[in-house]
Amino acid sequence: MTGAPLIDDGSDLLRDADGRLWPRLDGIPYLRVGRDDLVAEAVDRLQSGDRDGALVVLLGDQDDWWTGAPADSTAVRNLVADRLRLSLRDAMACLAFGRVGDYFAHRWSDPTYLAGLALLDAHWRPARSSFELACGIGHYGRELAKREVDYTGGDVVFSKLWLARHWVLPPAARLICFDASAPWPIADEHYDLVFCHDAFYFLDPKPAILAQLRALVGRDGRLALSHVHNSGAANFSSGHALSAAEMADLFPHATVYDDAELTHAVVEARAPRSASWEALGSVEAFSVEESVDLSEGSRPADCGLSMPFDNAAFRLNPLYRPSGDDYAIVWPSERYAAEYAPRATYPSLISRDRTHAADAIRRRILVDLPERW
Repeated sequence: MTGAPLIDDGSDLLRDADGRLWPRLDGIPYLRVGRDDLVAEAVDRLQSGDRDGALVVLLGDQDDWWTGAPADSTAVRNLVADRLRLSLRDAMACLAFGRVGDYFAHRWSDPTYLAGLALLDAHWRPARSSFELACGIGHYGRELAKREVDYTGGDVVFSKLWLARHWVLPPAARLICFDASAPWPIADEHYDLVFCHDAFYFLDPKPAILAQLRALVGRDGRLALSHVHNSGAANFSSGHALSAAEMADLFPHATVYDDAELTHAVVEARAPRSASWEALGSVEAFSVEESVDLSEGSRPADCGLSMPFDNAAFRLNPLYRPSGDDYAIVWPSERYAAEYAPRATYPSLISRDRTHAADAIRRRILVDLPERW
């Protein structure tokens, strides 16, 4: 807002050049604009010594697309007090995340998440630093951090970043709460990898936001966006979906994929096949890659981020429930089933022996979940 660096005195507050204070709790600066009353309340509570109360205030904030009921303040205060013993799912229930909670809890096996991993793998190059816009609770950041890539995640919802901090990401991850549609509070920074997955269609104004993303790409770096909903096809978009022609205007020199093709590449352990914008007019969602040099083509989705490390603590996909001598998928909601069942990589029914099959990890029959999932 001022164009000058924020002043950090080591407390839970940051000061801008105009003397205004901004809360920073658990290492996450809250820098949303247009939330003056909320910021003032959080700052007042911090200055009066009520740190937990300030957290409750920030955890109750949501994005402008949110249509669910607000979280109960008592439940959120209990979450703050008991966060060390609660699971990720418990925490999201306290925050009244609803279907967003279903999405986050099971994202480690959903087909659109695999598409994002395949996109990152397809044009992978050694990376030391990364920035993700609309990072949610840090699913992709967890995989990058395991591979010793420094990770910065930005999101408009403080509670998502707070969940990432305490349940998903390592302490070294850098997290910032800000509005993508306003001037960004990160400047003069460059990253080897800049990406945004399953969120770009929500954002506006897209040209300005895209310019901000491109400005963060370092020399020899790359920009990747996956699962951008197509306005020319039926989908579950709540945002501003784009047509293939509109995407072509924004990304005239990118390598582009059908999002579903990337998911198939993971299952089949092969390189994904790119396509032209003209050929993708009716697909559900697009994925795009902008790199300095795309001449080498894509790499197979047979290792890298697409496949967890062999020593991971794998467990049966929690969507499976015992069904006689087998396991059957039980969807968390009809909405979730409608969106993900048609392209799920895991079968709806498996025998108990199948849980040890060679492709069980690749198909996400077995999954690598956070310890306190």
